Amino acid sequence: MTSQTAPNATDQPVPPADGDEPLQYDEGFQPQVGVGPHPEPWPDGEQYDPRLLAEGDRRNVVDGYRYWTHDAIVADLDTRRHDFHVAVENWSHDFNIGSVVRTANAFLAKEIHIVGNRRWNRRGAMVTDRYQHIRHHPDTADLTAWAAREELPIIGIDNLPGAVALERVELPRRCVLLFGQEGPGLTREAREQASMVCSIAQFGSTRSINAGAAAAIAMHSWVRVHATITD
Repeated sequence: MTSQTAPNATDQPVPPADGDEPLQYDEGFQPQVGVGPHPEPWPDGEQYDPRLLAEGDRRNVVDGYRYWTHDAIVADLDTRRHDFHVAVENWSHDFNIGSVVRTANAFLAKEIHIVGNRRWNRRGAMVTDRYQHIRHHPDTADLTAWAAREELPIIGIDNLPGAVALERVELPRRCVLLFGQEGPGLTREAREQASMVCSIAQFGSTRSINAGAAAAIAMHSWVRVHATITD
């Protein structure tokens, strides 16, 4: 599967489009979560957003980032992002991509790479994409060229003949974890370009697990080896 190179592709991260998503991730739902207006006196610091202090903060952020501006949160995350990247193929607007992005935010991936169509289904991301650096690649060849320049091995995740059991390998500290779409999995081009393809052990009757779940398992496998775990 191939696609033509977009004229502006792409050595620069592409910021997520605003789209239709609300500022507060539970907007339109009950009960609301988060916190209400901050009692006065308000805390001092450039990281705080006066609007959020006045109106409350119901965003999908941990308590330590309550009332912070978006830019302040991203800047703080940038000081401690992990060394793995997440890439996901997007040829038919798979709804699981949002879930992959949300998990990549939870495990603090360095960047997220969308391979194929530039537009992707963001609903499952629960607005977490706004706190990540997202880079678009029009095709697998573009991702591969970028990874080669950065000296990052591409590790495909798919249950394929000849794949290495994820449970038996130690993922590299610096790498790109590449995921295919729900159903077809990794394309042939992706499999051919990957340095290694890892499978996830299964023991039941289903042929495969959800693509979002597979991504979470792979990222957690990286975290177990390389992340600093604090109490």
